[in-house]
Formats: sequence, structure tokens, C-alpha cells
Amino acid sequence: MLGPGLIAAIAGDDAGGVATYATAGASYGYQFLWTLLVITVSLCLVQEMSTRLGAVTGQGLADLIRERFGIRWTAVSVIALLVANGALVVSEFAGVAAATELLGVSRYLSVPLAAVAIWILVVWGSYHRVEKVFLVMTLAFLAYPITVFSIRPDWAEIGRQVVSPRITLDSAYLTTLVAFVGTTMTPYMQIYAQSAVAEKGVDLEHYGWERLDAYLGAILSDVFTFFIIVTTAVVLFPQGIQIETAADAAKALAPLAGQWASTVFALGLLGASMLAAGVLPLSTAYPVSEALGMERGVSRTFREAPFFMGIFTGLIIIGAGITLLPGLPLIPLLILAQVINGVLLPIVLISIVRLAGDRSVMGSYANGRLYGFLGWLTVVTVSILSILMVVSSILGIFGVQLGGG
Repeated sequence: MLGPGLIAAIAGDDAGGVATYATAGASYGYQFLWTLLVITVSLCLVQEMSTRLGAVTGQGLADLIRERFGIRWTAVSVIALLVANGALVVSEFAGVAAATELLGVSRYLSVPLAAVAIWILVVWGSYHRVEKVFLVMTLAFLAYPITVFSIRPDWAEIGRQVVSPRITLDSAYLTTLVAFVGTTMTPYMQIYAQSAVAEKGVDLEHYGWERLDAYLGAILSDVFTFFIIVTTAVVLFPQGIQIETAADAAKALAPLAGQWASTVFALGLLGASMLAAGVLPLSTAYPVSEALGMERGVSRTFREAPFFMGIFTGLIIIGAGITLLPGLPLIPLLILAQVINGVLLPIVLISIVRLAGDRSVMGSYANGRLYGFLGWLTVVTVSILSILMVVSSILGIFGVQLGGG
């Protein structure tokens, strides 16, 4: 049962995700917890729509976009995806670099080795087996919920912040909020889930299990997010520690792991980064190949699907190469990648919601009124946040704040 939905959602708790959540907790305390209620519902809906599209049509997202909306919207979607995922591939190798440097290994050794390992695993067809190893490594992040219960946070205050949030309109808050949405509901999560379900050949008779997989993955992903924010809010926020390096983020685990905090954090970060570094190029190669009608799939050889494997290979080379540039600020880079995703997310969401609600495509499996309403509400909300962030950033250049500050 456990497969595309769980892999896609847990891959969303990648290096950029951990950096964004830790920054939110360290900089704003509990202020961003309210968003998890909204995002979890939206993520469950969108992930389920994606897997349902894959099961009903047996096609990936770009295939359907080209058939239903034409070449122009396909081009817009593919370009947006290339920009967003290209930035994220860099961020995943930045996560590998940050994790291994905590373990005392230079990025100039670890990043090329990671890039070669992921390429070999996917091209030789054994990645789906090895990704389970990466998933097990991410279990190191269980240190966050254990830490939360050991430091005994103020649960009453957490409840108040969730139901009565304090929202500001300054540029820094909005940028963090858009990054938060962008990393929690990343476009590649939906694209990978749909393409993987389609390639897996899930029939409608067994779709109920895939639906459960999609919901479970989304919920587990956001449960991890909750504990990362609470831990950093309790441990780092009162000290005024700003997350600028991976070592800063690791300090949140000190109450539990002590001198081993950096090691525990590094293992989880390395597993999450390696998992996403394999999933991300694939979730880019799938739709680009689909849009152009090329052969694709991890079961194909390089000779059978040269375009698919070429995109995959190119993204890994570019991502690893940029990460090796000297003086690259890793944590700000991770967060910037999430902001880019948050801005481009509406383009992918519009396609998913439209297709999932189209009865000529989905038949009796099309969205009902409630699903359709919540889907479009998600699109509108994400779009408004992105616009507010851009406007606030532009006004900030001239010393003007949206909130009147």
C-alpha cells in the first residue's frame, strides 16, 4: 500500500523544508502553527487529486495538460516547473553539503559522491529499493517529537496561537509564510505522485489503498512539521538564535541529544536530502518528457528513453555543480528555493484542480462540489499570498510596509 503518496509527502520534508520550519520556529515562535491546520487539509486534497488523476487516466500531469489545455498552457506549466524544481535540486544538494559538513566531511567530496550515487541508483533501476533506506534515515527526525515531550512546551499557549493567530504584513513574515506554503505543498510532490501511480498501473479497484496512502503521507509530513516548529520555538526562539547554518538548526535537539545533536540532525538531513535529490529530478523529467511525447520511466534504459534520462542527468549535474560554488550560503539558499516554489505553485495547482473536476476526463471520479470548492480556495489563497509577498518586497525597497510600518 505505502508508495507514491508517502514517498512524495515525506520527500517534501527535505532540506529546504527543515530549514524553513526551523527558521519559522526560531524567528516567530508558535506564530506559524495556525497555517498547519489549513495546509494539512489542502495538502491532503491536492495529493489525493493527483493520485486519483494518475489512477483514472493512467497518464502524468503534463500529458493531460497537453491534451486538454493545449501547447501554450503546457509550455507555461513546464517552464514554471523547470524553474521551481531546478532551484530545489540545488537546495537538496545544499542539504547534502550542510549535513555532511556537520559530520566533518567536505562538500567537495560528499556532493559529487551523492550525485554519482543517485544517478547510478536511478539509471540502473534500483532507486525504488534504496529510497527505503533514505526513508529510514529520515526517522532520525523522530528526535523532534521526543524532544518536544522532554522539554514540556506550553500546550495552552500553542492552542491559543493555533486558533487565534497573530498575522503581520511585513515583508519578512510574508516571505517566510510563502516559503512555508511552498515547501509544505511543493509542486513536485503532486507531479511525482501522479506519475508514479500511473507508471505503477494502479487500477480503480485498488485505488482506495492509494487514497489512504496519499492522506497518510500528507498527514505524517505535517506532523513532522509541527514538532520541528514547536521544538525550535521552545529551544531557539527565547534565545534569539537565527538559523543561518545547519549547526544553528541542530541546536534545537540539544536538550535531547546533547553533544550528539549535530550528528542526529545531520543523519536526518542527509536522508531527507538524498531522498528528495532522487525524487526531484524524476518529477521534472516525467512532465517535460510527457509534454513532448517522449519515452519516460525509471524502468526504461538510457537507450530507450534518452530524453528522460538526459533531463534527469542534467539536473543532477547542474544542482551538484552550483552547490560546489565557493562561499554559497546554504541555509538562505534552501529558503529561497521554497519561496520560488510558493510563487510558482498556483500554476500547477490550477491544472490539477481543473483536470480533477473535469468529468470528460475523470467520469464519475471527478471532484464533487466540496472537493472542487476547497481546491479552488487553495489556489486563490496561495495566489494571494504570493502577490502580497511580491508587493510587500517591492514596497520594502522604498521603506514602505503593507501594515503601515
